[in-house]
Amino acid sequence: MKLAVVALTALCSLGAIVFAQNPPSFTPPRAADGKPDLTGTYQWPTYLPGAQRGRSAATVFDSRNFAPLKPGGEAFLEPRTGDPRHDEPRDFCLPAGFPGSILSGNAMQFFQTKNYLVVVHEFQHNTRVVPLDGRPHRAGMDPMYDGDPVGHWEGETLVVDSTNFKRWQLDDYYYTNPKEFRMHSDALHTIERIRWKSKTALSYEITIDDPKIFTKPWSQEFEIVAKPEWEKVGLFEYVCDNNRCPGGKCGGN
Repeated sequence: MKLAVVALTALCSLGAIVFAQNPPSFTPPRAADGKPDLTGTYQWPTYLPGAQRGRSAATVFDSRNFAPLKPGGEAFLEPRTGDPRHDEPRDFCLPAGFPGSILSGNAMQFFQTKNYLVVVHEFQHNTRVVPLDGRPHRAGMDPMYDGDPVGHWEGETLVVDSTNFKRWQLDDYYYTNPKEFRMHSDALHTIERIRWKSKTALSYEITIDDPKIFTKPWSQEFEIVAKPEWEKVGLFEYVCDNNRCPGGKCGGN
C-alpha cells in the first residue's frame, strides 16, 4: 500500500510539472479579419527571468545577448561627455527613438485595424504607425528616429521590420554605467515578433541587426503584460518643456 501511495504521489508530482511546463492552450482575442487582436493597454516590455537588469526605470538590453563587436564597433559605447545635449537629449525634447521608446518605463496602447497597427507610448506620446497591408519600405526618406516600420503576419505572430534609422541611443544603460552610452548606427535594422503567450501577456522579441557595429544579428525576448485596468484612466499627458539651460543657451553656445 505504501509503495502505491508513493507511486501515486510521484505521478501527481510529475503531472504537476508537465502541467506547469505545458499550460492549457488558450484562444487569443481575434480581430474582424481573424488575426490575433493586439488592441489594448500594456505595460512596457519587462525582463524574462535571469536577464541582466539596469538601474533605470526603463528596460535595457542584456549584454550577454550581444553579438561580438566588429573592428571599430566599440564606437557603439560612448561615455557621458558632460554635455546634456549628448548625455540626455530627451531633456531637450528630442525623441527617445526606437527601440528606446518601447523600452521606456511607461504605459502604451496598441490600436489594430486590418491595415495598421498604431502604437502610442505614454512617454513623449511617441506614436508609431505600422502598415500591415504588405507595402514595402518607403524610398527616398530621410533617416528617422523611429525608422520606417512595415509589418506582416506569420501565423499567430506579428512581425515588424524597421529600417532607415538615424544614429541614436539604443537603450538607457548609461544610467547603470555612465561609461556605456549605447548607440546604434544608421545601418540599424530591427525585427520585432509579437504574439500572445497567455491570456494576460504578449511575447515580445526584438532582433538587433547593426552591421556597422555587430558581427551578426542578436535578439532578446521580453514580456509585455496587458493592463486592461489602466484603460479607464488612459495614457497620461506627457509634456516636454525645455527650460534646463539659462537663457536657452547650452554648452556655451
